[in-house]
Formats: sequence, C-alpha cells, structure tokens
Amino acid sequence: MSADNDQHTVIIEKDGRPEIAAFLLGALVGAGIALLFAPSSGQETQRRIREQARRLRTLTEDRVRNLREDLGTRLESARRVADHGRLAAVDARAELEDKLARSKAAYRAGLDAAGEEYGRQQDDSEDKDPDRGDE
Repeated sequence: MSADNDQHTVIIEKDGRPEIAAFLLGALVGAGIALLFAPSSGQETQRRIREQARRLRTLTEDRVRNLREDLGTRLESARRVADHGRLAAVDARAELEDKLARSKAAYRAGLDAAGEEYGRQQDDSEDKDPDRGDE
C-alpha cells in the first residue's frame, strides 16, 4: 500500500435535527444557484424568492409538525411500555413475596414436624429403656 492511498476519513455528526438542517442548507444553496443563473428581472426574481420562501416555510412547518407528532407518538408508546414494565415488576414482586412466605411456612412446619417426631422417638426410647427402673 503506498503512502498516496493512505487517506483518513473524518465524519462529523451533530445531535439534533440533521434532516432539517440538511434540507434547509440544500434549499438555500439551491435558491442561491437559481438566483445566479436566472435570467429574470429584479421584480421577477424578488417574486420568485418570496414564493420559494413561502414554500420553504410551509414545507419546514409541515416537517416540524410531523416530527413533533412522531416524537409525541413515540413518547406515549415509551410511557405505555414503562407503565407495563412497572406493573409487571410489581406483580412479580408480589408473587415472589408470596412464594417466600409459603416457603418459610413450609420450612417452619417441617421443623415443627421434625421436632415432634424427635420428641416421640425420645419418649419411645425412654419407655423401652430397661435401665430406667420404672418396673
């Protein structure tokens, strides 16, 4: 690979509204080029500029309105998803707490049953012990 072919590409991105900015820049450049190459009188050129400015304004307003509507729709959708997630988390927590309570109750019941069985075995072994002297 030669040094002549070693070229770096720099990409610059800006947050915000790149679509609108690119559109407006293109419209302005196009209007400027049209003015340079238009063989019209001053009044005719001014009229055309006013018409183009009105069209550009209308188009920009429509674009902004559409973007706002789209953003509003997406925001509402995100809110619904977040609310659904919160409800699912609350339900899952309640279910886990219920399972934990049942597990603790079963554990305690097992301990109680084991304790009772141990006590019975102790009583039975004492009843069968010949060294007791109860005879």
